[in-house]
Amino acid sequence: MNAHALLVYCRAGFEKEAAAELQARMGELGVAGYVKTRPDSAYILFQAMSVLTEAQQQALHFHDLVFARQLVFLFESDAWTLPADNRITPLLDKLRLCHARFRELRLETADTNEAKELSGFLRKFTPAVESALQKSGLQQRKAEATLHLFFLDSTTVHAGFSLPGNASPWLLGIPRLRFPANAPSRSTLKLEEAFLYFLDADERRELLREGATGVDLGAAPGGWTWQLVKHGLAVTAIDNGPMDTALMQTGQVEHLKVDGFHYRPTRPVSWLVCDMVEQPQRIASLCAGWIADGAAQHAIFNLKLPMKKRYEEVRLCRDAIAQRLGSRAYRLQIRQLFHDREEVTAYLKLI
Repeated sequence: MNAHALLVYCRAGFEKEAAAELQARMGELGVAGYVKTRPDSAYILFQAMSVLTEAQQQALHFHDLVFARQLVFLFESDAWTLPADNRITPLLDKLRLCHARFRELRLETADTNEAKELSGFLRKFTPAVESALQKSGLQQRKAEATLHLFFLDSTTVHAGFSLPGNASPWLLGIPRLRFPANAPSRSTLKLEEAFLYFLDADERRELLREGATGVDLGAAPGGWTWQLVKHGLAVTAIDNGPMDTALMQTGQVEHLKVDGFHYRPTRPVSWLVCDMVEQPQRIASLCAGWIADGAAQHAIFNLKLPMKKRYEEVRLCRDAIAQRLGSRAYRLQIRQLFHDREEVTAYLKLI
């Protein structure tokens, strides 16, 4: 299917960073166009100067983008206006002109307080749209694409599609996680989301299991350590602060009050995780050093971004990691997760 524009969901307040990243990536692909943004809207639009072919769509990899929660290819640059008294008929007419078939449907809106006022409308409207799509033949099990209807208000919608393996599997790009009642802090959700995002089901079964080992730098009170312990790992928690009492009673945690920048284990561990509040380039270099030296097989770490030049800071962190790893082949993914705030989360391993 051809597309004329791109729609990217992001965290409200990070439109500038998402726009800079997408503009740079499209430039690398040789696609001319420009980005349209609105502060705190939680989405951006890329207007291409020509039709985005299927080859260009495949060349733009969602998982390479740091600040994108979802990537949608739009049928038209402008939003569609639907009459309030009959939205479905003109919607189906427009979709037929796109010559597309869809396996799934997602009615979505921006992740802002203002847009959330549409949630009631979307809940009521979704069954009617699904029924109409099935009766019209536009929704088919053998199709691959997911249809996204991104509502700006109850009668204005951007229509587009995402492709399997090149998009978030979650509605709005947001995993629905529940805070465990016995976890020491809400930061545990960041690591849980990181495991879901960076590892597939087979990798989680293989890498997060009893017998594996981990080190948590900046552990106190134990939100990230708790997540490792939940999966059966034996963990060394590094922090001068106190750890959660119940967590220490599991017998799976050793707490060392030492400097996280100088500690190294006596033998390699399966996982290094780090949520220390420190300059992002320093954290990036530290964690890359663990991987480069063979002290850990896998690393997940947070990079606390400055208030300005946040996209530029991510690029500098990438450079710091590349410099530390030298000629080694490695896998690096960086993503602003839903449970991140003024930060991004990275996953690093050698390949």
